Amino acid sequence: MSRTEDVAHMKWWGWGVDGVGFDHRDKPALAPFVMAKIGLDLNTRGRPPLPFDKLDVPPSRAPAELLETLGKAIGEEHVHTDDLERVVHTYGKSLRDLLRVRSGVLPRVPDVVVYPLDEEQVRAIVDEVVMADAVVIAFGGGSNIVGSLEPERDETRPIVSIDLGRLDRVLSIDDDAGLARIQAGAQGPSIEEQLGERGWTLGHFPDSFTHSTLGGWIATRSSGMQSDKYGDIADITRAVRVVMPGRVLATRAVPSTSTGPSVREMVLGSEGRLGVITEATVQVHRTPAERVILGYLFPSWEQGVAAMQAISASDSAPSVTRVSDARETAFSFATRKKSRGLSSLVSKAMQTVLSRRGWDLSSTCLSFIGFEGGEGHVARQKAEVKSIVHEHGGIVIGRGPGVLYDQKKFDTPYIRDYLLDRGAVADVSETSAAWSELLPLYRHTITEAGRAFDSIGVEGWVMCHLSHSYHSGACLYFTFAFRHGGDPVDQYDVVKAAIQQSFVDRAGTLSHHHAVGVEHARWLAQDISAAGADLVAGLFSAADPGRHFNPGKIVR
Repeated sequence: MSRTEDVAHMKWWGWGVDGVGFDHRDKPALAPFVMAKIGLDLNTRGRPPLPFDKLDVPPSRAPAELLETLGKAIGEEHVHTDDLERVVHTYGKSLRDLLRVRSGVLPRVPDVVVYPLDEEQVRAIVDEVVMADAVVIAFGGGSNIVGSLEPERDETRPIVSIDLGRLDRVLSIDDDAGLARIQAGAQGPSIEEQLGERGWTLGHFPDSFTHSTLGGWIATRSSGMQSDKYGDIADITRAVRVVMPGRVLATRAVPSTSTGPSVREMVLGSEGRLGVITEATVQVHRTPAERVILGYLFPSWEQGVAAMQAISASDSAPSVTRVSDARETAFSFATRKKSRGLSSLVSKAMQTVLSRRGWDLSSTCLSFIGFEGGEGHVARQKAEVKSIVHEHGGIVIGRGPGVLYDQKKFDTPYIRDYLLDRGAVADVSETSAAWSELLPLYRHTITEAGRAFDSIGVEGWVMCHLSHSYHSGACLYFTFAFRHGGDPVDQYDVVKAAIQQSFVDRAGTLSHHHAVGVEHARWLAQDISAAGADLVAGLFSAADPGRHFNPGKIVR
């Protein structure tokens, strides 16, 4: 039986676990790069967040009778009102979240944090909370970056955070159907470990993989780095169980159905507004015999994107299709360690060869493409992709960069904390659009970000990669950074809003896989139409007329 103390959390003030962080000193090209692009000296000593004991944490408003009933339902040792527990469960890890918590801005925090063991205990908690006219916010790994976890600051009712970390088991696997029942609080590494022991994989690897949960992925319609092969979480999830007041919403794990509007789809992306997700049945796949990620270079961003489109239309079906623009490629080169990994990409010999081919090295774009399956299947995939890459002017550069990509892919969020310590803001925004709209959207967004930097008087940097390919289009993932002056939240708002508005103005969606939360809610009607936003609001109102479940997210 798992205990509360067995549930691991990230740092209250940043990403990841204590003792793990980013350091630029083994990357000799990075400090000059950052100084040139945003005017920030990485060699200056970082300014840490406020010490925890300096935070002014509002006292718990949980009434004694509610605490008593919760203790009876799940055990007093799993009911917590101490300040650290409550602060950890107040925010996710968005840039806005980190700026506020590091500065001690805590207008409203959960009043009590509870750790149920199973669905029956979740039902007992929900029923007690609704009976007390309190608020429930489900908490998984706390990795959300769009404000899906924060309590409404004007909420006067008691707020209960349900941490699902003890619901962390793979319950069963149907070997014939390739389906697994998994509890919603299981985090990515635990899921893969439990499935791997029986020769299976979920194949879902978002950037937040090491600190996010199945329930969180479902609540936000997550995508993973290998979604080209395995699908987004909406494709992977075949059935859900959701605790609502006095009952459990349960759908069947059938391959397809025609039973009216999809209730499963209503739960996907609902961000806890309909109830507490406790379990899902998901598609799993046999662990592939071979897995390899190869590196490629393209002479230009346009050629790289065209190659990804051609690959998506081919029979090769790789697991990863990713290409960075020239800006992000330059950043990747700058983050290499001395004499290791990507340094081979910029060797004098290779520069000479590419120059002779007429390449402008400042426009070079780095790509990673992944292959999985049996030896023969992977060989055929690689051959077909190689042919397409060559048709679009690209070259294969081998396994070394792919190995480095695999090692670094879950570490990039640590860089944001490192920059924050030194006075710089860095964040991401992602969208998806049709192939025909992709490059115009990209150019418009780069331009609008530049205008936003100019409007607040800062040196800024924006870069992009194509991260997921589909039949009709792809996801573009933008990263931006600048050295702030004045109020960093206000300046961040200007840049973030410019990028998001560019997406919807150029036929993109407000988010491809980070969800809506409160960060993106203002663009919802522009994305799905005013009628669509009203329909979503009506669904939440009908399912939760008392606004007990995570109120204020997606729509108010």
